[in-house]
Amino acid sequence: MNLSKEIADLIVQMLGDDGTAEIRRNDLAEQIGCVPSQINYVISSRFTPEHGYIVESRRGGGGYIKITRATYNYEALKMHLVNSIGDKVDEKTCRANLQNLCAHGMLSEKEAAIMYAALRDQAYTHLSADERDRVRAAIFKQMLLATMQ
Repeated sequence: MNLSKEIADLIVQMLGDDGTAEIRRNDLAEQIGCVPSQINYVISSRFTPEHGYIVESRRGGGGYIKITRATYNYEALKMHLVNSIGDKVDEKTCRANLQNLCAHGMLSEKEAAIMYAALRDQAYTHLSADERDRVRAAIFKQMLLATMQ
């Protein structure tokens, strides 16, 4: 198992039933046997709003990182996603959002697979990267609004 996955799995275990964990980065790094920046990397790449988490941090001597599993009602989640997409969105962000929706039972795997096929870079090869992300954002928003009713 790679180190990033090991750290992520440990943090998920720490979230427990209440969905919240307070982590002291240096203590966790020492426990796992890695550098503190590795903890930062895992948190910034795997515990994002797109993956269904809220991260807060407090600096200083008593500093900590607080990770909370986001809980939204259905309508709030839909509007949050539509608003967070903005004018442009890349394929990786779309995939993370679709995985999160499946994990929370808000989309079936089949729905997510169909949506992902329409959002992949291969569907927009004739467009520039900037145009691709703009078109993808508009299509993704419409699919979310139509699917999540």
